[in-house]
Amino acid sequence: MEQVRVYAPATVANVACGFDIFGFAVDRPGDEVVLTKKDTPGIIISEITGDEGRLPLEVHKNTAGIAIQKYLEHIGRTDQGFTMALHKDMPLGSGLGSSAASAVAGVFAANELMGKPLSQKELLPFAMEGERVACGSAHADNVGPSLLGGFVIIRSYNPLDIIEIKVPEDLFATIVHPQVEVNTKDARSILEREIPLSKTIEQMGNVAGLTAGLLLSDYELISRSLEDVIIEPIRSILIPQFKEVKSAAMAAGALGCSISGSGPSLFALSRGLETAEKVAVAMTGAFKDAEIESEAYVSGINQRGPVVS
Repeated sequence: MEQVRVYAPATVANVACGFDIFGFAVDRPGDEVVLTKKDTPGIIISEITGDEGRLPLEVHKNTAGIAIQKYLEHIGRTDQGFTMALHKDMPLGSGLGSSAASAVAGVFAANELMGKPLSQKELLPFAMEGERVACGSAHADNVGPSLLGGFVIIRSYNPLDIIEIKVPEDLFATIVHPQVEVNTKDARSILEREIPLSKTIEQMGNVAGLTAGLLLSDYELISRSLEDVIIEPIRSILIPQFKEVKSAAMAAGALGCSISGSGPSLFALSRGLETAEKVAVAMTGAFKDAEIESEAYVSGINQRGPVVS
């Protein structure tokens, strides 16, 4: 095989109470990489679409490019060269794991063309290097679910320990992206460095409760646990109409609603597709009341991760 086209899904990270440790994949949006072998060493990024000219073509500055480069170094095949085209199908700075999806699509495509010397899970450290380029931190709560699919827990970063857990079949996500932008680095910079013990205990209870609720298919427990008492109160000030949109989601029947990643996208979880679609209408309507245009996506929890398209 000389060329492969790979689509990697967007993700919701943090999932309310699970800052930097929870994430799940959705069906759309996502990013696509077309990777082609070439006869000479080195990676050439020939084209990037959908980014309004904002992403770098230099390999060491590009999330997909650096992920592929680190992968080739690891397997000892720096003699193999590639030409890459990247097609962005989601907005930058959206809180939907845009940089992660690009890195995952790139390294997954490279592994396909090299004959799959590594397992899917073994590709994770290279995709994480793409995240380091994008936001200065090699976190895995976006690349983990984008690469592995489903809902993941990052139990530890040193050593890296990723846990994949089952979720109820009737659990659906609504994601709404308003036409505003929040930079990940900015969103991290405003966070408190010290957390009161009482808030830490409350957040730990929600993390444990959400994990148990998913495993037990206990929707009421999921709903009670989708509360973030540490990050959301601070980051929500960066998102116009946040309180109104969250209230609209809950009134429409959502189990819970919070910020997707660092925002500005919001996500809600619901029981059943019909409810998730009603929640989408309510959330976009609340943004529209403030004259903010937004786009909604409704999806089950994507269990596949990247696919050859």
